[in-house]
Amino acid sequence: MRHQVKGRKLSRTVAHRKATMRALSAALIKEHRIVTTVPKAKELRTFIEPLITRAKVDNSLNRKKVFSALQDKYAVHELFDVVGPAAADRPGGYTRVLKLGFRQGDSAELAVIELVDFNDVKPEKKSAKKRRTRRAGKSSKPDTAATVDTDTKEKDEVKEKEAAAKPDTETEKPDEKEQATTEEPVSEEKKETEDTPSEEKEDEVKAASDQQAEASAEKKDTAEEKKSEEKKEDSK
Repeated sequence: MRHQVKGRKLSRTVAHRKATMRALSAALIKEHRIVTTVPKAKELRTFIEPLITRAKVDNSLNRKKVFSALQDKYAVHELFDVVGPAAADRPGGYTRVLKLGFRQGDSAELAVIELVDFNDVKPEKKSAKKRRTRRAGKSSKPDTAATVDTDTKEKDEVKEKEAAAKPDTETEKPDEKEQATTEEPVSEEKKETEDTPSEEKEDEVKAASDQQAEASAEKKDTAEEKKSEEKKEDSK
């Protein structure tokens, strides 16, 4: 029985297992995300995370240790130049394993292993829903009517302040308009009286002169009649 036996054999010999871990580590360092089976992903995590911890401090000793484990110059350069500085502030937990389901051919359980610092997507914030309760107690919400009254009062006060702050010219404008409206018909009447023809005036003057002539003629007639009557009385 395999009690307290650390690690997975993965159905491979020691040399084959080391070669598999080196290949998977180099692929993960270059691509930052690979798909493999769940046992290989979990075994790879224990193999590569100590190498990333060494890559945080770039010196010749750490480079020799990492190269002895990976046996790949390009992977070592990428690890010390890109992955190590990105994970400098992270105290462990550089990789993430996510299960994908089962492979169609042999039903092997697949998983994605990725570097957290290169595939870290912030989750969307979910709006917290309020739980409904069946208690019939008084609600802690304020009265809507009181809030509406306060809002209307505040709006009225603001309007009054704005009206008081406006210049007097705006208040005088309606009076000027009223005066203009009252003056317009008067001016039209004046224009009509001024535009009347002069013939009417001449007719009035003629009528007045005719009346005076008639009055003078009547006076003369009455005076002559009196004189003729006096003569008749004298002759008698």
